[in-house]
Amino acid sequence: MSEGKTILIIEDDQEISKLLSVILTKLGMASVVAYSGTEGLLQLENNTYDLILLDLMLPGLSGEELIKQVREESTIPIIVISAKVDIENKVQVLKMGADDYITKPFNQAEVVARVEVQLRKSSAHPARSAENVWRGLKINQEKRSVSLENKELQLTNAEFDILSLFVSHPERAFSKKEIYERIWKGTYLGDDNTISVHVSNLRKKMAEFTSDEYIKTIWGVGFMLV
Repeated sequence: MSEGKTILIIEDDQEISKLLSVILTKLGMASVVAYSGTEGLLQLENNTYDLILLDLMLPGLSGEELIKQVREESTIPIIVISAKVDIENKVQVLKMGADDYITKPFNQAEVVARVEVQLRKSSAHPARSAENVWRGLKINQEKRSVSLENKELQLTNAEFDILSLFVSHPERAFSKKEIYERIWKGTYLGDDNTISVHVSNLRKKMAEFTSDEYIKTIWGVGFMLV
């Protein structure tokens, strides 16, 4: 599934960018390297990519600013790979629209797993067109589109997947662990706020169109669509 994909690496450290290119080549993927945020944005304007591996501390345009600009027009999967380890930084970029976050120094196997998960999600197409409806919420799985009160919601891949999970099982409480393992297909290693940030983003976007509550926090458990 990963073979034939083209990944944009935006990383100013030549050794790290070279290592990431080698990792992707072993997976049968092509890679293009940009050494600044500005160069990365130019690549995105002129070419088509399946995923972005993004450093945050870049010359010119910062990684954070690039995420903001990309999310204005695209839902391309973005995995941040950064030396910034503070939880505040992680929360910030997830709120901006990044799909995942890996801290440096990174484990090569982890990079492979997270890249494959994002590509699998972005290229997944159900066998038949299906629209899930809950109250004023409509989710088209084939088009990966969401509308609320007949107004389209602009969601990241992670937000779409979480909301799809909720709509598939309304009024059922999901723990953060279950949400993470169902969507990211990996082992949940504890509460790092990833799920909470994505759910918070969903609530804010939905609140732009309705004052009704759709996602309820079940204290001590997790979240539930109501």
